[in-house]
Amino acid sequence: MLHGVFFDLDDTLVDQRTAADAAVIGWAAGHGITDPQACERWASISEVHYARYQQREITFTEQRRARVREFLARAVTDGEADSLFAGYLSRYRAGWALFDDAVPALRRARTAGLTVAVLTNGDEEHQRLKLREVGLIEEIDVLVASSMLPVGKPDPRAFAGALAIVGLSAGEVLMVGDSLHKDVRAALDVGISAILLDRYGAHPGVDVPRIRSLHELSFADRRWAVAGRPR
Repeated sequence: MLHGVFFDLDDTLVDQRTAADAAVIGWAAGHGITDPQACERWASISEVHYARYQQREITFTEQRRARVREFLARAVTDGEADSLFAGYLSRYRAGWALFDDAVPALRRARTAGLTVAVLTNGDEEHQRLKLREVGLIEEIDVLVASSMLPVGKPDPRAFAGALAIVGLSAGEVLMVGDSLHKDVRAALDVGISAILLDRYGAHPGVDVPRIRSLHELSFADRRWAVAGRPR
């Protein structure tokens, strides 16, 4: 029986991709970079250094500095890197926006009596600010950011830590996220039911439960269903 739902945050509830792309285009142009592949390059660089942060090889601030240095291909001091990243961050923050299916899904889960948690690979302060600014802070019960845990997703210890925080067992929770590897397969590997939110149709025919919108997800009698089909 279901007692809780873990929702990923970025690109599951919040349209992080659009915000990041718009921010990096404007920010990069201000530094003379008009590369048409700038968004893809920034995303790739960010993925590498953010993964290092999730494994605690570097700090949250250090991953930001590393991203700036690699993207701009400049040897800058820590202070300069922080200032440069702040220029990107202000643009990124201005672009934060919810997907229109986010709040209805959270409310359906809470109406069903489920504990609703956001399980996100991020810094607690930063992600709490994001939740507050997009209006989600009152729509959830618990924020579990990876900075509160030994490591981030997809490491099994991230899920174990999140379960301990909400006081539930793996069999009592559903994980919903956009990452096949970090959210879905990783959750399934530790005994947590999981659904892939595949908004852009990147994973047709995948061998896990899959939805294209959170509008498809419903909860009744402490069970979850997709488009009316109980699982």
